[in-house]
Amino acid sequence: MKKFIATFDGLKFSESTMSYAIFLARHCSAHLVGVFLEDLTRHNYGAADITNYEGKYLDKHMHNLNDKDKKERDKNIEIFQQACKSGGLNYSIHRDRGVALQELLHESIYADLLIINSGETLSRHKEQLPTRFIENLLNDVQCPVLLVPPKYIQINKIVLLYDGEPSSVYAVRTCSYLFDHINDLDTEIISVKGPGASLHLPDNKLIKEFIKRHYPKAKYIVLKGIAEDEIIKYLHSEKKNPMIVLGAYRRTRLSRLFRHSMADILSQHLKMPLFIAHNK
Repeated sequence: MKKFIATFDGLKFSESTMSYAIFLARHCSAHLVGVFLEDLTRHNYGAADITNYEGKYLDKHMHNLNDKDKKERDKNIEIFQQACKSGGLNYSIHRDRGVALQELLHESIYADLLIINSGETLSRHKEQLPTRFIENLLNDVQCPVLLVPPKYIQINKIVLLYDGEPSSVYAVRTCSYLFDHINDLDTEIISVKGPGASLHLPDNKLIKEFIKRHYPKAKYIVLKGIAEDEIIKYLHSEKKNPMIVLGAYRRTRLSRLFRHSMADILSQHLKMPLFIAHNK
């Protein structure tokens, strides 16, 4: 039995993360762990709620604020538990109270898949995508990650991005092994070539031989132009609800200053789940 972990900020509960996690856990017969990050520095109140308090009993005021946060976390855990029970899932709950990122990276060592909202910040504030929390997570995570959009739409197609690099083949292989119960969905392999290049895929014979064993009904799409532009343009016209599969994210922090990764760009422009796997 596989182990999937669904990651939540208990004070800003992501229902789409829960829905995607339950859908995949049910179809893949996986054990689902709800990881609720309860970092001691994470509150639903800010400094102004304390400094602007004009009452006599600051300690009691602080107690009430923290109690309100606790009730919110407990309520969201109950929502997750009830959804898992209704779905007939084998599940468990982890309440991680250390530093959120460190706790989640440690959890990822012992998981087959980590599912998280693409806009997760582990703070009261919104950020542009990709958020700092997601960037740091993807750089050091120890298992494949599924970044999910804020609204749940059931996956009914798989799109595999292939550029001839080992990391893209690794992502295809990992996706096939993890989601063996949904491998019969409509599947496309998308590759982008330069303007003067042939329409043959990199390692054409080998990749088709490989894909045939994992996705025998897959269709091949070869686009011409700049990869990021052509992939986004193509997927914007997509009528189904695909999961996008792509390889390596990990790069040095210096390189990220000059060039965004494909995962960054796709999360900014598309509201589709992104499956990211990289061999380190």
